[in-house]
Amino acid sequence: MTESTDAGPEGPGAEDDALDFGNEPVREVEHDGVHYTLLGTAHVSRASVDAVRHHIEHGQFDAVAVELCESRHKALTDASAWRDMNLFAIIRAGKAGMMMASLALSAYQRRIAEQFGIEPGAEMKAAMESADNAGIPLQLIDREIGVTLKRTSRRLSWWQRWLLTNGMIVSLFSRDEFSEADIERLKQGDILNETFSEFASSSPQLYESLINERDHFMAARLRQENGDRPGRRVLAVIGAGHLEGTAKALASNEDPRTRVEALNDVPPPSRIWKAIPWLILIAVVSGFGIGFSRSPELGWSLVLTWVAINGGLSALGAACARAHPLTIITALLAAPLTSLNPTIGAGMVTGAVEASLRKPKIADFESLRDDVIKLSGWWRNRVARVFLVFFLSNIGSAIGTWVAGFSMIRQLA
Repeated sequence: MTESTDAGPEGPGAEDDALDFGNEPVREVEHDGVHYTLLGTAHVSRASVDAVRHHIEHGQFDAVAVELCESRHKALTDASAWRDMNLFAIIRAGKAGMMMASLALSAYQRRIAEQFGIEPGAEMKAAMESADNAGIPLQLIDREIGVTLKRTSRRLSWWQRWLLTNGMIVSLFSRDEFSEADIERLKQGDILNETFSEFASSSPQLYESLINERDHFMAARLRQENGDRPGRRVLAVIGAGHLEGTAKALASNEDPRTRVEALNDVPPPSRIWKAIPWLILIAVVSGFGIGFSRSPELGWSLVLTWVAINGGLSALGAACARAHPLTIITALLAAPLTSLNPTIGAGMVTGAVEASLRKPKIADFESLRDDVIKLSGWWRNRVARVFLVFFLSNIGSAIGTWVAGFSMIRQLA
């Protein structure tokens, strides 16, 4: 393998006037006879859009690869993707939290892009359009965002997960303005890493899943798509934060298919996480049993404590999300039971009830990505509000479980 970090944007065969085009970082890598031009971009930069178009128009490439997975590609190209969302299926499959996280990340990126008057992911759209116009095959090389977030979550402790959630919320609802310097700084990072920048700087686990693993995944996908075609020239449009890592990963002689499969594997939850719901069930039921064995009054007092605190805080969460009154009542009644059922959470029940009582309209799906940019949009849009009801009622129930549990312990002491 050979690598040159100072070659011009298009490498060998490019026109002379193209060599000095723009300031977007470029790495030239050759492996297995295939010449890769890695173009680093900022996902909300006009200069990146222009650079992508110029490279494709003047570079004489045989293929164009982009930092997109199937789902993100569909979101960029299919205007009806959100409209086809099945809320009940998402909630039933336990993917509501993951969908909310994806919306939050998308909103953060769109907020930056909105300030500078550019569509988020515009450089990827430019790559797709230019490749299509030139009749060049398009390759999707990034890992599914759901897999990335799951692998990230499984690496973190409960406390780190809490910090991660807070980082997402803070970045989503922050009203700070972004400067051109901030955009240039994004070129040295990654939109996911930037979202959790403070946390990522002190979390090797987060960096490994969000950045390093994806570097190796994209390098493996490039080799998987092109490794058996010597003489081919490929342009890879990726975030600048992945440039160095992906270039280095292309030096590996590991079987790319094996590497992709390994990085797509989602580790199972730790045994501790699996055991906690069952331990809570055993502890609470045992508490009820001890209470009733001492006196019926104490037993019923413990039951009332559990229902009032657990159900009350879950209902409060639903109320904060401005849920339908019947959804709030459902949270009050369901949370004490779901907290004793390891297979279902309060949010799954309240989210489904809210979606059935206030059925989202087509307009809600169509405006979803724009509405979630602003804090008020999460309450105004019926789709977003379902996810908000799911999230806040779950948080309320989780807090209620521990508060009620300690209260029961005090009564039994």
